[in-house]
Amino acid sequence: MQASANHTNELDQLRVAEHLYRKMQAMQHQRAAVKASGMPALRRLVTVAQGGSGQSAVVSHFLLSLYNGPGYPFPLTDLRALDEELHSDCMAVLMMDWAPEKEVHELIEGGHHIFQSLAARWG
Repeated sequence: MQASANHTNELDQLRVAEHLYRKMQAMQHQRAAVKASGMPALRRLVTVAQGGSGQSAVVSHFLLSLYNGPGYPFPLTDLRALDEELHSDCMAVLMMDWAPEKEVHELIEGGHHIFQSLAARWG
């Protein structure tokens, strides 16, 4: 009887391990898709943030809040001032930043300098 219980326990553990493995694979696939849409969106947002429009200010504040939330709080209702394309880009970057491999400013070349410039200009 003991051998049968051990075998059942081993099968249950194997099922759990297989489930976790499939879930991890799905998460890795999703992360790649999120990054594939998030990186171009981040580049577009940085370009807009470096501009001089009203949308530039909102995008800058959004990016700075991802860079340092306590230092640069961002009211989410400010996203309403953005056109649909920029709003979608913000959402793509936010999804990418949900479980970041790197901080947002580290994802682009010269990011630390760029974000310091944004902080000096808009912060």
